[in-house]
Amino acid sequence: MEKNSFEVKGTFKIGDDWKSYTKVIEAPNEAQAREQTFAVFGSKHRLKRRYITIESVSTASGE
Repeated sequence: MEKNSFEVKGTFKIGDDWKSYTKVIEAPNEAQAREQTFAVFGSKHRLKRRYITIESVSTASGE
């Protein structure tokens, strides 16, 4: 299965503040890139999905 790079932009809640983020995720399709983003933030920052918003997912350029 071929993996593509996707650039995921959005916000996540830390304390009372919402912080913006941009992540490059390796995934076979856009839906999997979204799921991987939730998994990474949930694991790294111990956040529930309701505290993570995804505003856009686009194919990453520069490869």
